[in-house]
Amino acid sequence: MASDKELSDFLASVEKRAFKRSLYHVRDEEAALDIVQDSMMKLAENYGDKPINELPMLFQRILSNTTLDWFRRRKTRSSLFLNFSDIGNSNDSEDFDVLEILETGESAQSAQDLFSRTQTVQEIESAIQDLPGRQREAFLLRYWAELDVAETAAAMGCSEGSVKTHCSRAIQALSKALIAKGIRP
Repeated sequence: MASDKELSDFLASVEKRAFKRSLYHVRDEEAALDIVQDSMMKLAENYGDKPINELPMLFQRILSNTTLDWFRRRKTRSSLFLNFSDIGNSNDSEDFDVLEILETGESAQSAQDLFSRTQTVQEIESAIQDLPGRQREAFLLRYWAELDVAETAAAMGCSEGSVKTHCSRAIQALSKALIAKGIRP
């Protein structure tokens, strides 16, 4: 059985990766935060009495199911309601803020490096978001959440061979997309 401290430590250790994974799936920060919070609450409420070594797999499965539930609710909601914001032009992209760099006192060279790194990370994140859903999920579980093939297969509800196939295709697609954008490993 996991103690309250072990459960709390476990949730703190997976919080950031779970958020990033959810963000890649739903592409909405508020929704990703809600999904992670709901998943953590479900784990604590329903499985807090399980041994600590079972929590990572349970949490990954709960997170996957909560994400799928979000997509189902969104699909139902969008078929019933029309948001006025969906009609207009929604170019709410975040711009690079030069004032933040000036306030920190960093030099122009480091600001340019920071901007370049930020652009590269955005390109990589964009390429990951463009992957098909199952490939993206397999890739994130294997390489972001650092699960092995068996754990990923259990979390995704598929065979180990499918995980390997999805990961291989994701890596090939990412490599091709990033090379086309001029980003090389």
